[in-house]
This record gives sequence, structure tokens and C-alpha cells, in this order.
Amino acid sequence: MKIFADSGCDLPKEYFAENNVELFPLRVDLNNQEYNDILDIDPKVVYAAMKEGAVPKTSQVSPEAFLKQFEALAKNNEEGIYIAFSSNLSGTYNTAMMIASQVRENYPNLKLKIIDTKCASLGHGLVVQEAVRLRDQGISFEEAAQKIAHTAEHMTQLFTVENLNYLAAGGRLSKSSAFIGGLLSIKPILHVEDGKLIPLEKIRGRKKAINRIIDLMAERGGDFSDKIVGISHGDDLEFANEVQALIEEKLQPKSFVITMIGSSIGAHSGPGTIAIFFTDKDY
Repeated sequence: MKIFADSGCDLPKEYFAENNVELFPLRVDLNNQEYNDILDIDPKVVYAAMKEGAVPKTSQVSPEAFLKQFEALAKNNEEGIYIAFSSNLSGTYNTAMMIASQVRENYPNLKLKIIDTKCASLGHGLVVQEAVRLRDQGISFEEAAQKIAHTAEHMTQLFTVENLNYLAAGGRLSKSSAFIGGLLSIKPILHVEDGKLIPLEKIRGRKKAINRIIDLMAERGGDFSDKIVGISHGDDLEFANEVQALIEEKLQPKSFVITMIGSSIGAHSGPGTIAIFFTDKDY
């Protein structure tokens, strides 16, 4: 069984080869040059450019990339599961569905499941990691698809940004709100609901925002003793480690995964973003 994922999952480049996961890169346009996310550009380069005033743009996975992989899957009579970035944040999922439909016209027995995770960044990444674990257990194609979808459905995603102007540039926030928020050191807490970014609360100060997120974790996650917590950061590993220590002290989860927010998502959230992911208490 083959596993496909796109770069919206914010797993590091080496993860894909080490775990036999096929990567579909989203695309990043920085200073009028286009790059394949993860493969051709390091997010640190994107963050450094943003600090200098650059406004990177992003675009979805190319239809040609899907066509090549899905046709190969069909020709080889293999089973495949593509774990996709939220359809409400990118057109990638819909393009994949369209290409799969085209491939099925010539190969009606194509064994492919495409799962809209409604997740982003490492929330999406944790779903991919669960898919790898299930595949390596050797469970059936149908059961794996059901369990992967179940994990995605119960993924909780909370984050806060360091600079509101990046969200404003991407149309996620009005420019006047960003300006006033910046003056007052307002740090919004946002979450992902049905695959969309939704503002949850406004907190003054970064540390207070993180402490509030940890309170929300306790409310939404329940017992963390058997949970993996994902932390992704916009090129601020030091603060991500501080956040890990705070969560460890209060919730004692089973383990942590920490990654940098990749270029395609970081282009919108900006440097200094901190995002936290875990399965909810009903999982």
C-alpha cells in the first residue's frame, strides 16, 4: 500500500524517503521565482525574506504530479492512500479528485483513496505519521483508510502568530485590525474548524497566549498520557522548546513531535508562529 502526502503536512524532507511516503510538493513563489516546497527551498529562506518585506505567494500541487503518480499506481495494480491538505485552505484536494476521476476513465480499477484531512501543518503531519504506522502494521487498505480519516476528524489544531500583518497580507485579517493589534501586542488564538482558520480568542502577550492554549488543550484533549503532541514553529525552535516544557509540566503527554512550519504555510502565517496539535478527548 502506497502512501502519498503533500507538503502542507510540514514533515521534514528526510521523513518522506525514510518512511516510503510519496511527496506532492505545493509551490512557493518568492521574489518572482517558483520553487517546489520542501524539495527546492528551505523555509528559513522564506522567513528571512519575509522579515525583509517580501510577500511570497503559494499555489497548489501541479495536476501533472498527480497524473504521473496515479497512473503509475493504476498500471502497477497497487493500492494507494493520498492524505491531503485541508480542502478549505488549498485547491489541492479538489485537483487530486479531478485527476483521479480522469485516470479512472482509462483505469477503472484504480485503487486509490483520497482523504481530505481538513488539517494543516503538523496536524496534517500527525495524520500522515499515523497512516505510516497503520501501513507498517499490515492492516487492510479499507481499514487503513477508515482509521486515517478517523484520526483526521479528531485532530485539534490551535495556533498563535507573532505578527498579525502576515495574516492581513493573506486576507485572513483586516489591515486595521492588524495595525491596532500590533500596537496592543494582541496575539490571536486561532483554530482550524472544518478545515478553515477561525479566530478563537485575542490575548495580550505571547506567553499569555501560550498559557491559554495549554488551558484549551486540557479542555479539549482530556487525558494526555497516551497522546502525541505536535508543535510546529515559524523558525523559532527555542520558543517551541519552551512551549514543549510548559505542556510537559502541565499535561505530561506520551511524546512530542516538533517541526518547522514549511514554506507553503509559513508564507501566510509568518515567522514566529507557534502551532499545537493533538487528538481530542473523543478520539
